[in-house]
Amino acid sequence: MKKVLEVKNISKIYKIYKSNFDRLKEIFTKKAYHKEFIANQNISFDLFEGETLGIIGVNGAGKSTILKIIVGVIESTSGEVIRHGRVTALLELGTGFNQEMSGYDNVYLNGTLIGMSKKEIDKKINDIISFSELGDYISEPIMTYSSGMSMRLAFSIAIFSEPKILIVDEALSVGDAHFAAKCTQILKKRKEQNMSIIYVSHDLNSLKLLCDRVILLSHGEIRQTGSPEEVINSYNFLISKLNEQEENMQIKQMDKNSFGTFDIEITKVTIRGKKSDSTLISSGENVTIEVNIYSKKELSNMTIGIMIRDRFGQDIFGTNSYHHKLNIDFNKEQAYICSFDIRLNIGAGKYSITAAVHSEDTHLENCSHWLDHATDFEIAGVVGNLFTGICRLEPNIDFKKVIK
Repeated sequence: MKKVLEVKNISKIYKIYKSNFDRLKEIFTKKAYHKEFIANQNISFDLFEGETLGIIGVNGAGKSTILKIIVGVIESTSGEVIRHGRVTALLELGTGFNQEMSGYDNVYLNGTLIGMSKKEIDKKINDIISFSELGDYISEPIMTYSSGMSMRLAFSIAIFSEPKILIVDEALSVGDAHFAAKCTQILKKRKEQNMSIIYVSHDLNSLKLLCDRVILLSHGEIRQTGSPEEVINSYNFLISKLNEQEENMQIKQMDKNSFGTFDIEITKVTIRGKKSDSTLISSGENVTIEVNIYSKKELSNMTIGIMIRDRFGQDIFGTNSYHHKLNIDFNKEQAYICSFDIRLNIGAGKYSITAAVHSEDTHLENCSHWLDHATDFEIAGVVGNLFTGICRLEPNIDFKKVIK
């Protein structure tokens, strides 16, 4: 595969001074008066033509720093970045815009800043304005725009500049769901046309949908690189560990989809259709999902939950005992079965089930066991009326003649 970007051993170290006077003293005395903050340390990866690479990590992990180095906004302390084509980035809203100029004039200003010629902008300006859906607001000053409107214009300019590499940093988190979905669609289309994308987001579903690979950053270093599902599972573990007061979280060595304190362990997850008595289930059929659990300790007020995901890893439906106001206590060295009876009104396709035992409403609190991709099942056929899509809503349809 053809490389479009090479990031080689990038490190970025900031010198932190207590005051400007300490900075001056260091210059003249040659004595250190600063502390070092390592934002990035020895980061290396390649980006290939037509690939979408996701980058995730908690706040302060070094994501924005490495992106700014790739774009050339800041210089690295060591290492090098080799770019094979135009790089366009959406890093911070408003960057490259003149607040007093109209949106129309800012298309030319911002387009020029990212490397477009006037002739190129002239050719594409109608497409840019149309995609942004700003209408008459395109003639208004940027200072009158909401953050969502600014994002629409910035994204539209970036996508129609047709860069070799597009970097998107949380830009799609601003604005409405309609435009975010529209952006996702055009990103997928541009990817098919061999545009390479680096995508940074806290929206794990969009990462699973768009990305071929994901990099997990922690404390300025690459912790893991791999498939979206594998790396996002490690990210969930990292978040859980950060929320644990004790250093007792672990990942099972032989199973990267499994993590927790293992005070309570999920031993098996099964799903069976009530009519089919198998994992090949009809849409609209009643099913039972059973979570087999073994408790090693006595624990009170715990939560058992499940999540159904589609073949892209997107969350389709999740629930847990906490939301159903069911109080669950565990005895030491005791086995349990938790059953979820559900009418499975979802569309045809392949799905997986994730299960978890924790306290409170999410696995971020005292996670005893998170078991990702615990079992698979397939929806084939429909009980009752046919439908399209992922969700069966079962409307009542009424038709009548209007009498004048």
